[in-house]
Amino acid sequence: MSKDEILALLCGCGVPYEVFSHPAVTTVEEADALRLPYPDAGAKNLFLRDGRKGCFLLTVREHAEVDLKKLRQRLGSGRLSLASEGDLESILKLHRGSVTPFGLLNDTEHRVRFLLDESFRGEKIAVHPNENTATLFLNADDLVRVLSRFGIEPEYISSEELA
Repeated sequence: MSKDEILALLCGCGVPYEVFSHPAVTTVEEADALRLPYPDAGAKNLFLRDGRKGCFLLTVREHAEVDLKKLRQRLGSGRLSLASEGDLESILKLHRGSVTPFGLLNDTEHRVRFLLDESFRGEKIAVHPNENTATLFLNADDLVRVLSRFGIEPEYISSEELA
């Protein structure tokens, strides 16, 4: 889905949001430098692959520490590592720096498990609309509600399970 399709989807679902256009960013540090509103809403998204060829999208607070060994134990998965750019493009149809929960809408085979930091429940979250030249701010519960319309349900994970 394109940015415009995602914005239309949110409007069609009655989801309030704010969108800010900006130069392309590929890291949390670059996003921080933009000085966007709602600094506590920032999220980082890690597209992970395990040794068994399973894929995970982990969405956590942007400055959260993530211990992949601890996460592996929590998930009962094989060794976790960042997925390749090729996997990112073939599965989520995204490019480096554009990883976002909205990319799960492109995974029509539902191959990716969505892991969401439970601290976002009821809170504002900042995510890209499938391109890294804009940031959307919306309630994380609304994000989950929209994704669930497409059969995408998060597994909530606590910060204690990550670090």
